[in-house]
Amino acid sequence: MTEPTPAVPGLAGRVAFITGAARGQGRSHAVALARAGADIIATDCCQQLASVPYPMSTPADLAETAALVEEAGGRCATAKADVRSAGELDKAVAAGLEQFGRLDIVVANAGICTWQTWDETAMDVWQDTLDINLTGVWNTLVVGAPHLIRAGGGSMIATSSTAGLKGLPFLGPYVAAKHGVVGIANALANELARHSIRVNTIHPTGVNTPLVTASLGNLDPMLEQNPDLGPLFMNALPVQILEPREISNAVLFLASDESAYVTGVQLSVDAGSTNR
Repeated sequence: MTEPTPAVPGLAGRVAFITGAARGQGRSHAVALARAGADIIATDCCQQLASVPYPMSTPADLAETAALVEEAGGRCATAKADVRSAGELDKAVAAGLEQFGRLDIVVANAGICTWQTWDETAMDVWQDTLDINLTGVWNTLVVGAPHLIRAGGGSMIATSSTAGLKGLPFLGPYVAAKHGVVGIANALANELARHSIRVNTIHPTGVNTPLVTASLGNLDPMLEQNPDLGPLFMNALPVQILEPREISNAVLFLASDESAYVTGVQLSVDAGSTNR
């Protein structure tokens, strides 16, 4: 006997703007929202940064996301856009609005992650991480806000991390940016509440995406030198790494009317990591 397909919150007629959508969590969110009835504006930078040691997304990855969204029943408008540029994001959203007519959900998901000790953190690593993971979130939410206001309200969801709630070592720029994301979201939750716009953050533990799996090997030698810091990365539940769909389930909840009065919340999907 097959198990019934779990019900998902209905998002029919709604449109979601997702950054970092070419692969990983962003792709998973796009497909999950499409399956729930939403149309998707999917963006990604689709280029390699010198400060990032793992392969970044490509135009082919973004095209694959679009195909998966359509397979899930949604329409998808894609654009190559760097979150460091509010102008590029604004242009991408405008093109999506021409096709879909409205915007209801914003998912500020794009990010990079590199591992290094404090004294080996190069200035370009610091700057690129802050520019993408913090300023990029600000740009995404600010570009999306006027359209949600015109729609009469909506949901903004920013991807933070367990590193946005505690001081994980060897991730100085990442930790700084992800803590900052919480501040941005909390401030906008208050400012935009009168427009019926909700703003929340999601805080995953390690997720099985290229961003995490391609860079984890750099952590091992640092933990060998600092074994006392290893427990900071451990989850309480007996799972080492989550799958993107686990985070997408939280995005679905925060995007839907099921969370109509949830705003200014830091939602941990972390297998108990921050509770340890």
